Amino acid sequence: MSHNTFGKLLRCTTFGESHGPAIGCVVDGFPPGLEISPEEIKRELERRATGRSRHTSQRKEADDVQILSGVFEGRTTGTPIALVIENTDARSRDYANIKDSIRPGHADFTYWKKYGIRDYRGGGRSSARETTMRVAAGALARKWLQQEYAIEIQGWLAQLGPIRTDSEMDWSVIDDNVFFCPNASLVPELEAFMDQLRKSGDSVGARVNVIARNVPPGWGEPVYGKLDAELAAAMMSINAAKGVEIGAGFESVTQQGTEHRDEITAEGFQSNHAGGILGGISSGQDVVVSTAFKPTSSLRIPCRSVDTGGREVEVVTKGRHDPCVGIRATPIVEAMMALVLMDHALRHRGQIGA
Repeated sequence: MSHNTFGKLLRCTTFGESHGPAIGCVVDGFPPGLEISPEEIKRELERRATGRSRHTSQRKEADDVQILSGVFEGRTTGTPIALVIENTDARSRDYANIKDSIRPGHADFTYWKKYGIRDYRGGGRSSARETTMRVAAGALARKWLQQEYAIEIQGWLAQLGPIRTDSEMDWSVIDDNVFFCPNASLVPELEAFMDQLRKSGDSVGARVNVIARNVPPGWGEPVYGKLDAELAAAMMSINAAKGVEIGAGFESVTQQGTEHRDEITAEGFQSNHAGGILGGISSGQDVVVSTAFKPTSSLRIPCRSVDTGGREVEVVTKGRHDPCVGIRATPIVEAMMALVLMDHALRHRGQIGA
């Protein structure tokens, strides 16, 4: 399996499977001198963790990160940073009854066709468990961006199924609820919706938005290294992601040019339909990205499929699964935003010298 690494100057390689002994990553190209500790990384991992509420998978991983290299006396050294987390709460027996079945909506079919073999335990490499290491690496990038450029990154759940949550925004409450909802008054409605959904055995999709403030103008390349293109690729690489918008996104289709063009006065830009990126290069405005996540495909409701021998079968997925993967996706999109921005910061510094 190739392409487990992303980034140009800041390169992040992840490894491991959902039910393997451990997962990990190697972050190469990280500058020396940043103070970092396992506890700081763990705080970000806890925001993403399963088992925080009844609305997510009840798999409870310790997520204790080990820093194997690249950090000495609490500071990054400039050498590759290796991070490892042991899997401590995998239950492979939950998948024994479907080990030969192809789960519709999952990567089972495509992995089987591509490789001729697949790890059926919890999805193996295609499991969202892999995103744990993105959040771990993102914790490093996020702190570096804040210290070097005062960049602040904040994500939120913008929509859960039919419920839009961000018509009224209160940034201070996002981390006070398990949904990362920016409107505290909607949390009871979200809880009731998820309780009913969980009882029905079904699942639902979600939209997660993320904003990066204080991004300097000039980051990104004008053709094949566009900042928005690489942000879109990063978000689409997250499990269950099905769509990405930058700024106004698909609303641009119905906008007229006089509305969409972000007019500029002596005081600066008067709107931000571009999402902080023009011609693939950051404009100095807030960078705004929205990602759509599909409903979870692991359901206890029977469905039709085939097994690895081509025979028709009925599939019922047992075990512990998220009825909405988007509930835990906010720290993941924040991490991918941080990693892409830091990579572009280093690239810009290398080319322009500032």
